[in-house]
Amino acid sequence: MNTKVWKVDKCVDNLESNPHVVDAAHFLRENEVVAMPTETVYGLAGNAKNDEAVRKIFEAKGRPSDNPLIIHIAERSQLEQMVAEVPEKADRLIEAFWPGPLTIVFRMKEGVLSKLATAGLSTVAVRMPDHPVALALLRACRLPIAAPSANSSGKPSPTTAAHVVEDLNGKIAGVLDGGPTGVGVESTVVDCTEDVPIILRPGGITREQLEAVIGEVRIDPALINESEQPKSPGMKYRHYAPNAPLYLVSGTREFLQRLVEEKQKEGLRVGVLTTEEFAGEYEADEVLICGQRSELDTVASALYDVLRRFNQLNVDIIFSEMFPNVGVGHAIMNRLEKAAGNKVIVEK
Repeated sequence: MNTKVWKVDKCVDNLESNPHVVDAAHFLRENEVVAMPTETVYGLAGNAKNDEAVRKIFEAKGRPSDNPLIIHIAERSQLEQMVAEVPEKADRLIEAFWPGPLTIVFRMKEGVLSKLATAGLSTVAVRMPDHPVALALLRACRLPIAAPSANSSGKPSPTTAAHVVEDLNGKIAGVLDGGPTGVGVESTVVDCTEDVPIILRPGGITREQLEAVIGEVRIDPALINESEQPKSPGMKYRHYAPNAPLYLVSGTREFLQRLVEEKQKEGLRVGVLTTEEFAGEYEADEVLICGQRSELDTVASALYDVLRRFNQLNVDIIFSEMFPNVGVGHAIMNRLEKAAGNKVIVEK
């Protein structure tokens, strides 16, 4: 398959009539899949009502089929068509955070969406992206769109069109290139089917922000305790991993540097993931800066790009600093822990 790349200026008016957006929308209506930019990461879009289209998403990604897909919409009216009800707390979250990096899990209305898209569950996860190109495409195709991240399953999520092409060239119909994404980590997923909403995946909207709007919000125990069964099937799998083994380091920077030197003596090329504040304190084969520790939003925005850059630099092992597990730091550490397969080296 010849994968088209359409470059679209997200800042222009009337994006719905842009020839590239119209072309991509045509492919979606023909049940092909295309990648689109969102404010979080690039998504791999397909018609959420059609089994063939959803199957193509799973095939392109190499994604397990028991992993439900998030449905993207552009209008509130589309939500009413696919969910059984909109609980009052969910309604308040929609008012506060849509469009934006928040996915809400609802009880599903039967017979509207492909059962492949929802992995046969009785619930559906829905969001309204805050990106002009994504919203234009959704309006142009007039469909609810299933869209997981547009990368090979298990690899770092794509934050540029080039990342998508690197993973999926020849496997999908096209890529709408709307420039780099902003948030950098995927949306927060909140289950609103119970009295007290539960965060199933931390992301661009923090627990503190949610609780400021609706009061108490719980954390899925599986995010804290590995022995717990995840409520969201997608949380079972290793994600975001670079090619080289990644280890999180809990300890001083001097301790991390000693680990680097030990591995270099073994003849390995060693990478270090750090921030602007401490980059000058490490001597490794590759030291990559992932934002500023004082501004964790910048770490989130740069994270996947940095993990992919390590692949290009052909390091044999990567050591990463850890980050405060508060605010967006919770999402950063969730992604790093999954990328590392929960491997943490603790200073004694």
